[in-house]
Amino acid sequence: MPTPTANIRNFCIIAHIDHGKSTLADQFLLKTGTVSERDIKAQTLDSMDLERERGITIRMHPVTIYHQHNGQKYELNLIDTPGHVDFNYEVSRSLAACEGAILLVDAFQGVQAQTVANAFLAMDAGLKIIPTLNKIDLPHARPEFVIGEMEQALMVNPDDVMRASGKAGIGIEGMLAAVIERIPPPAGKPDAPAKALIYNSHFDTYKGVVVYIRVMDGVIRPGQKIRLMRAGREYMISEIGQFRPEMQKCEELSAGQVGYFTANIKNIVDVNIGDTVTEAANPTAEPLTGYKEPKPMVYSGLYPVNNNEFEDLREALAKLKLNDSSFTYQPEVSDGLGFGFRCGFLGMLHREIIQQRLERDCDLNLVQTAPNVTYEILKKNGEVLTVHGPQEVPDAGQIEEFREPIVRISFLIPAANIGALMQMCTDRRGTFVRTEYLSQQRVILVYEMPLAEVIYDLYDKLKSVTHGYGTMDYELLGFKAADLVKMDILVHGQKVDALSVIVHRSNAERRGRIILKKLREEIDRHLFEVSLQAAIGARIVARENIAAMRKNVTAKCYGGDITRKRKLWAKQAEGKKRMKQIGQVEVPQEAFLAVLESDE
Repeated sequence: MPTPTANIRNFCIIAHIDHGKSTLADQFLLKTGTVSERDIKAQTLDSMDLERERGITIRMHPVTIYHQHNGQKYELNLIDTPGHVDFNYEVSRSLAACEGAILLVDAFQGVQAQTVANAFLAMDAGLKIIPTLNKIDLPHARPEFVIGEMEQALMVNPDDVMRASGKAGIGIEGMLAAVIERIPPPAGKPDAPAKALIYNSHFDTYKGVVVYIRVMDGVIRPGQKIRLMRAGREYMISEIGQFRPEMQKCEELSAGQVGYFTANIKNIVDVNIGDTVTEAANPTAEPLTGYKEPKPMVYSGLYPVNNNEFEDLREALAKLKLNDSSFTYQPEVSDGLGFGFRCGFLGMLHREIIQQRLERDCDLNLVQTAPNVTYEILKKNGEVLTVHGPQEVPDAGQIEEFREPIVRISFLIPAANIGALMQMCTDRRGTFVRTEYLSQQRVILVYEMPLAEVIYDLYDKLKSVTHGYGTMDYELLGFKAADLVKMDILVHGQKVDALSVIVHRSNAERRGRIILKKLREEIDRHLFEVSLQAAIGARIVARENIAAMRKNVTAKCYGGDITRKRKLWAKQAEGKKRMKQIGQVEVPQEAFLAVLESDE
């Protein structure tokens, strides 16, 4: 018997990293008897090895739990979400499948950058928010102080704040009651034509594509013929079920419920996140709005170390794309590294996680090139080009304006570190916007900064400047003209395309020297002197030399007249001069890797 719509609650847990989302989810599973005391393990929903190792949530994890309240049985669909800024897209997708959200704040650390960002995402989606103070059992918890911060930054009524501890299991019954009493039931109509939102999917070797859905209207059953509206393809449903937390079959999914279906979908490309599922015979008139396509912020090349693995890499990327639609890829060829893919990521952690998932799950050995961002170029003929890498930059004579992506970045830091952070932002061409005080000790600093200055190591530098207490969140504003140039690297007078970079003119000389020093270490010495140069157009901005190997041609001369030795040296010099004119310098793959992987 399906649960009546009035007794269904769909909610997610949103918070900053390490504020206890997954631990609180564990307590919900335990208290409702979904998972027994014997089977529970820390972060039960974090199923990936990478999530367990790093102690972070990377993918959203849905689970259906049942709870008795005031003599009635309620079905609660919970989605545990990631906290890191790079996985913001996962959060926005889970919000679309819910009516409410538990906003979790650490009772010691207080409001952080991602707390604010995720809270506003939930408010924009029209969700009912349950503000909750977690970790109240910590000896150094500061509940009253942190509630004051929540009131200041998130406009939360202090009387509405729940208090809990995911680790100690305090306040969990009250939290479940609040979910049932405060979050509205879904508004769907069970008798309307079937309409469901695809909010996630993954590939199963035996079942094909497993599609995660939130049913908005109508009923979906096994044996029903459905249509994916964006792809325009029709399938017969073979299995339907819910996550409890393992996949468990059920008879049907009706309006308001969250679950999954399989339909023998073999082609990964047919399933689009945000697509609408409807009944083929009685389709719905209007598709759901779906999701705004995420824009990759960082681009990087992925190449198999062994070129024979190119097709394996293509297949692995297609499967990964199914589960993580926020990254993009397209084939490209590099002079130094052969065939590979140019991939777009939401950030540096996202890039690192994807590489590790490919290497582990698909047993591939990969090379990743240094990250760069997307630029815009206005040509003199009025055409606007989108440039993903230095190879696509036209000649300087054709460029009217070179534009770079600008982000608005919010730093939440201790007030004592304001000076150090401002200096760091100024060094990275940041423009000050405003300062907001959350309390006497904590402050939000807002800057506008080029994305290229953010992606490399700004997060690490922030942690070191604030001794681990600073957090940041950023959003893309658009493109702005800047004094950018394409810097070419010349080896023995020959331009090496794969090593070209786009840099700010003021930074070109320093960056050029760094690249040339790395190259000098990697390229073998030849019998003639090899010059390495960094050039902007025809102007050389940096130079290094690799000294020639010298053969001792006078070793056979012992004593005697010096003229004999001079003749041999002159002959050697002549030979070297000729060799320099016709000699070829081979740049080994290790040299490309040293430069391409160097994140300064």
